[in-house]
Amino acid sequence: MPIARRLSLLPLCLAAALLLAGPAHAQSPAPGAAPEMAARPAGPPQPGGRYVVDPTHTFVLYEMGHYGTSTNRGRFGTRDGQVQVDATGQLARVDVVFDMASINTGVDLLNRHVQSSDFLNVADFPTGRYQAEDVRIEAGRVQALQGRLTLLGQTHPVDLRAVRFNCYVSPLHGRQVCGGDFEAEIQRSQWGINWGLQFGFEDRVRLLVQVEAVLVPTAAR
Repeated sequence: MPIARRLSLLPLCLAAALLLAGPAHAQSPAPGAAPEMAARPAGPPQPGGRYVVDPTHTFVLYEMGHYGTSTNRGRFGTRDGQVQVDATGQLARVDVVFDMASINTGVDLLNRHVQSSDFLNVADFPTGRYQAEDVRIEAGRVQALQGRLTLLGQTHPVDLRAVRFNCYVSPLHGRQVCGGDFEAEIQRSQWGINWGLQFGFEDRVRLLVQVEAVLVPTAAR
């Protein structure tokens, strides 16, 4: 075949190859991606069930205004945590430990300042803790938690309000997962975090908590 003829067919061959490869490539999931499956409803938290907190779905975000303009934000991860539902399925206990050194504000300099003794003093107090007993489960849902927050070695009451709550069967491992979004407002000075109060950094801090906990199989309890 003449060279000119072969060159004229090259674009057509390339186009055909792309058309044939395109759909198969598009259907290949990215490594580690969640399966393209809907989660099945799972009903209310299981009576007597023990749940372990999923650290990949459990974080605390804080919001603190400064200089009357924008809002500083940061996020903490969790070390561990569990939820124990009583035999009636109407009450639960919650105990979650947060990794204070995991703070991420998106700005390295600010991360280091929040970790310092001006704020959280993570060198001496690397973890925070939230505990709540007698968490009421009404109509299969948690509406609020009346608990206590420990920071810097000090413990004070903090109530969390549920913004949403749900349980589902995870398409990843087939176990029930329960959780939701919760929020609260605190005065940081209660825990002795006073830096900046005299020059424009607000005392009021808004906490936004996302949490999911996975049901432990009966045989492993």
